[in-house]
Amino acid sequence: MDKIKFIPSQNPGAFERHLLRRENNPLFGERKSVLDNDSLMQAQKKDHEILQQFMLDFRDVMSQVVAFKPNEESDVILEVKDKLDKLYATSVSVADDQSKVRESIKKLIGVIMQSVRKGAENDAHALQELDQEDKAREANYAFLESKLVADILDPDSPIENTDLVPTLLCASKEDLALASQLFDMQQLTYILTEAENLLNRLESEGHDVKQAAENFVFIEGYKQFMEQQMKQQGMGQTSPEA
Repeated sequence: MDKIKFIPSQNPGAFERHLLRRENNPLFGERKSVLDNDSLMQAQKKDHEILQQFMLDFRDVMSQVVAFKPNEESDVILEVKDKLDKLYATSVSVADDQSKVRESIKKLIGVIMQSVRKGAENDAHALQELDQEDKAREANYAFLESKLVADILDPDSPIENTDLVPTLLCASKEDLALASQLFDMQQLTYILTEAENLLNRLESEGHDVKQAAENFVFIEGYKQFMEQQMKQQGMGQTSPEA
């Protein structure tokens, strides 16, 4: 019997995405990958297992929502909401097109938040906190439009620590603009130092580092922007009142 031929997926999961990212990519050094039948099979198998678990978790939460009592305890409702928030983040990273699942999760969270608001309708402070939470959630949804962000945030991410700098250096500008916001000033300084050393070495070896160098400049510019923002905030806090 002929061996099954594996080809890259149309909507790959995190492990296959990272395999493709590392394919013959000198930025990853010894971690660069060879795209062959075995490597694709292994990556797709891992992504399929993660997808299966995700769907099981999603169905379990759906069952919990359906089983809500008319006057369900707030702790139970909020626990389910937290699970839905986590599932939304996972849905960005797993294989296949999960856009319909994400819409379902959004709707479920909306229904839950309506119930929470109803219970807090006489508490102005609680309603204000719920408004802030809604805004934060919408901002997080926009942030998670990037699969790279979802992959980096995933505690079981295939992006190892040694892969982080190469991953950022070969990312699209859209992904990089969002992913850069994940890091504090100390982390950005470390990333830039490692990136500069890597680029200098690869350039001396004759590799084309044009895109990676552009990404380096982008990260550097973002760090300078953040430094300026922090400086302005500090001046605002220490300035005397008029």
